[in-house]
Amino acid sequence: MGKVISMSNQKGGVGKTTTTVNLAAFLSEKGKKVLIIDIDPQANAGYGVGINAEESGNTIYEVLIGEIQIEDAIHHTEFPNLDIVPSNIHLSGAQVDMMELENKEFKMRDAISKIRDYYDYILIDCPPSLGILTLNALIAANSVMIPLQCEYYALEGLSQLLQIISMVQENLNKSLDVEGVVLTMYDSRTKLSQHVVNDVKEHFNDKVFKTIIPRNVKLSEAPSFGKPIGLYDRICPGSEAYEQLANEVLAK
Repeated sequence: MGKVISMSNQKGGVGKTTTTVNLAAFLSEKGKKVLIIDIDPQANAGYGVGINAEESGNTIYEVLIGEIQIEDAIHHTEFPNLDIVPSNIHLSGAQVDMMELENKEFKMRDAISKIRDYYDYILIDCPPSLGILTLNALIAANSVMIPLQCEYYALEGLSQLLQIISMVQENLNKSLDVEGVVLTMYDSRTKLSQHVVNDVKEHFNDKVFKTIIPRNVKLSEAPSFGKPIGLYDRICPGSEAYEQLANEVLAK
């Protein structure tokens, strides 16, 4: 049965999608069968693996509102062992469209239960909010991974996410674990980045991944070519870091 990891942080621009796509790609390269589920209406995860969700037809939106089964929304990428259930802009209306649905918080869990045996890892790319979509992801997940940028106010607002995780653990998904905090956008030239690293390690202790993702131009360029970083530039610092992160996840 596949492990489901929710990639969550209510702040935008912290590296959720970049981490989802590149971690998934390296896990699949190492022989694991991996599925990305994009529940961010911005739909960037699809572009990161060469899938245009606007042209791809079935998406996670139709799955969540009950129009189709999740099997019908799985798209095979050109990369071996890596599939995706994409998103598109229609998902931005899910908060309203799901309001009247019975057991709306459990739609993702129920959908994933039908395909978990086909995958080793299922990574859910969450939107930068704590609404019904992120709640669905946390209820469906075995664990939550928190990307955190090495910038000023990095920890600001994180207490709200931790409160939501605690609430889910107590009431809706007692087996939910914190997979770990991934520090992103690290700039070794600044004292600020090192200060944030120290603060986060002091706050989260052993829940911080050893791998730190550097600020890297190649990581920003790769999605525009529809490729994970390992295929776009194998030897850049960003590629090396995400491969190390995949090895950490596998070691768990």
